[in-house]
Amino acid sequence: MSISTLRRSARETVSGLPPGFWWLWLSTLVNRTGAFVLTFLSLYLTLELGHSAWFAGLVVALHGLGGVAGSPLGGVLTDRWGRRPTMVTMHLAGAACAAALAFVTSAWGIAAVVLLMGVAMQAVRPPINATIADMVPAHDVRRAYALNYWALNLGFAIASIGGGAAAFLGYRTLFVVDAVATVLCAVIVFLRLPETRPERPAPTEGKPAAEEKVSTLTVLRDAPFRTLVLLNLLVCLVFTAPWIGLPLTMADQGLSASSYGVVIAVNGIVIVGFQLLVNKLTDKRSPVLLLALSSLLFALGTGATALAGSSVAFAATVVVWTVGEMIHVPTNAAATARLAPEHARGRYQGVMGMSWAVAGFVAPILAGAIVGGPGPDVLWAATAAIGVLAAAGYATRLRKALAEDEDVVTAPVPVPGPVPSPAPAPVVVKGENAEDAEDAEDSPLNA
Repeated sequence: MSISTLRRSARETVSGLPPGFWWLWLSTLVNRTGAFVLTFLSLYLTLELGHSAWFAGLVVALHGLGGVAGSPLGGVLTDRWGRRPTMVTMHLAGAACAAALAFVTSAWGIAAVVLLMGVAMQAVRPPINATIADMVPAHDVRRAYALNYWALNLGFAIASIGGGAAAFLGYRTLFVVDAVATVLCAVIVFLRLPETRPERPAPTEGKPAAEEKVSTLTVLRDAPFRTLVLLNLLVCLVFTAPWIGLPLTMADQGLSASSYGVVIAVNGIVIVGFQLLVNKLTDKRSPVLLLALSSLLFALGTGATALAGSSVAFAATVVVWTVGEMIHVPTNAAATARLAPEHARGRYQGVMGMSWAVAGFVAPILAGAIVGGPGPDVLWAATAAIGVLAAAGYATRLRKALAEDEDVVTAPVPVPGPVPSPAPAPVVVKGENAEDAEDAEDSPLNA
């Protein structure tokens, strides 16, 4: 592949997206470039404050537990308050927590701050994902999610390198820098990002507006979306397991902690270097095919860890499941946006984000228990089996839902008032959400 071909491919990957998306992209990059707390929290707790490794692990798990509550909270606020107010509020809350960690030293105080930080950090994701779905044309949504995910990992890579180089300044200084970067992110959103929440449809004949009919329980009653969430939870368990099981497995084989550092760095390097290329190769592909393929790559990569015996071999397994990660994350986010009604995008993204948070809390506990009990080989065999199960689930349980979602039917939307609209907007009626069509006159567009 020539340089000119690569340049043309890169231009096609980043072209055609609205300016608002790029301000959101920049805010993600700035936020993640200063994300030092989670990266260095365990070292701060053990080396700086003298807490045990057990306590450090508990605090990190509390961050994940906070995310379990934060994700649906962020989804509800996204649909009620709006995208921009929710993002600004939660960014500022996260900044306050990061700054507090620079001064709070008691064990219970640190645990409480980290729990609240988990709520704030996870609550900001539903409005981000909903905003992308709002402002980007449907055929470019997956590409937009991939670009935003690339910014997230690029910022994280910069933070890891910069934080390591700046560690001599002290952990508290890094936490303050994290807070400043998060405030800057909130300022970018407040000043440059437009509000994209759809207008609330007016009540008709005594019926309440469509938003009032949607709750988290309503979202969970959406059978195709519920299946998507459960399958994503399986994939997330597989994806999270290596972050705990891999260093333990490598240590069991006599490899050093520095070897693990090099191996796991492959994850970020591959994403930063090849996310745009992977997105180009998978663009316009069937979402069911991509979700099933990514699940199989997770299964293959984690399962092969049991056979690895050197740093090079372990790094190769990381490459395999990292490619699965690059395919899965934007495809799953786009599938969520497409199954969600326009007025409930926040709640749908919030419930989906909850599956990531649950996995982030449960998987480390399970992985540690399995490695410490039956052994690493059992862990990797289990992740391989779960990955294959998820792939089968995508292929058999969601093929119809996502396939019918691609075939849209358009119909005019009547405009309230005596003056008809000269250019009626289309409403999208999806195969699995046909019940929404019955209330088309009272509901906003389905995406």
